[in-house]
Amino acid sequence: MLIAANKAVSIDYTLTNDAGEVIDSSAGGAPLVYLQGAGNIIPGLEKALEGKKVGDELTVAVEPEDAYGEYAAELVSTLSRSMFEGVDELEVGMQFHASAPDGQMQIVTIRDLDGDDVTVDGNHPLAGQRLNFQVKIVDIRDASQEEIAHGHVHGEGGHHH
Repeated sequence: MLIAANKAVSIDYTLTNDAGEVIDSSAGGAPLVYLQGAGNIIPGLEKALEGKKVGDELTVAVEPEDAYGEYAAELVSTLSRSMFEGVDELEVGMQFHASAPDGQMQIVTIRDLDGDDVTVDGNHPLAGQRLNFQVKIVDIRDASQEEIAHGHVHGEGGHHH
């Protein structure tokens, strides 16, 4: 069976940046299980896995535009500490949900604190970076109709309702 749309795919992977530092890995844990074609993983990796079979191992370099996008300076802004009412202690690295200019919800990360000024960044932490994956395909199966309807895998290694 080959990886194609509406297949539940299990992969072992290690993700590194260009400096070779491990960002994420399934090593020592369960494989990542996703629904091919549903946008569960970044587009560049999903495209590279299309047509592969169980046992295949590959190295994939995914450019920013096929991962989390280019870094956008306009997503960085400085807010007043008063915008964070109800939060006693602000720290660099804290994340909050905020309304994006288009009305969608986005996650912003505190990048800097300077007196009453709080600098937040709406970019994904991996925006602007080339992502390097070492991947081994562990399993491929037909997704259930329910999984296809929900747009994600259920059960072991997948989404649990």
